[in-house]
Amino acid sequence: MVDPIKVYPSKPSKVYFYGTCLVDMFYPDAGIAGVELLEREGIEVLFPQDQTCCGQPAYTSGYHDQARSVARAQLDLFPGDWPIVVPSGSCGGMMRKHYPDLFKDTPDEVKAAEVAGRVWELTDFLLNVCHIKLEDLGEPTTVAMHTSCSARREMGVAEVGPKLLGQLKNVNLVEQVRPEECCGFGGTFAVRHPEISGAMVSEKVDALVETGTRQFVTTDCGCLMNIAGYAEKNQKPVEGQHILSFLWSRTRGKGEQQS
Repeated sequence: MVDPIKVYPSKPSKVYFYGTCLVDMFYPDAGIAGVELLEREGIEVLFPQDQTCCGQPAYTSGYHDQARSVARAQLDLFPGDWPIVVPSGSCGGMMRKHYPDLFKDTPDEVKAAEVAGRVWELTDFLLNVCHIKLEDLGEPTTVAMHTSCSARREMGVAEVGPKLLGQLKNVNLVEQVRPEECCGFGGTFAVRHPEISGAMVSEKVDALVETGTRQFVTTDCGCLMNIAGYAEKNQKPVEGQHILSFLWSRTRGKGEQQS
């Protein structure tokens, strides 16, 4: 489902920031870090106050009418012709890849397709639209990277996180075995199939621990919550952070706000 040819826009003066439910409720630091990174690149960030869920939980559970109702409320939030950046490959994938099908043959078909075409996963946007250059101000450390399934297979950004981390001179990136394997979250999948999900996240945590690092970063808060939560509950020696929070903490100057 990845775009066969990805055509990036020119660097804009403004963007819309779609924060996602998990950033709003559990990891606001990741959202703030994303805004700070964009603003440091000279981009004005517009945050529509009426944004809610993208509709993905209902959509992936097969409740397309309910998903359409939730998603429809997002379509009017972005009236200007600015890119829409999302700190999540999962929600970004829902909006960019599934909105056109969700609204096909409805009065909102054209509007949904137009909105979908402006959606970008935020790390991808920072690297390939802003052409961000990161100066590492942190102490030497080692991390592993987990890219979510949606970020990898729908948004096509599997190489973006490692490239951004590669700009940080004091960060040693180690690769887990089978990095493309799912962590077992999958939104409501983890609730409907807890035994399968639990086995999958157990393997993912073991793979991260086996790298020898005590820290991993990821593009998606769902994966972060699942992996870090399992590790904490089972006293595994690895902690997680959203990649945006990690990048900001490593490159934040003395006069810049701590997210």
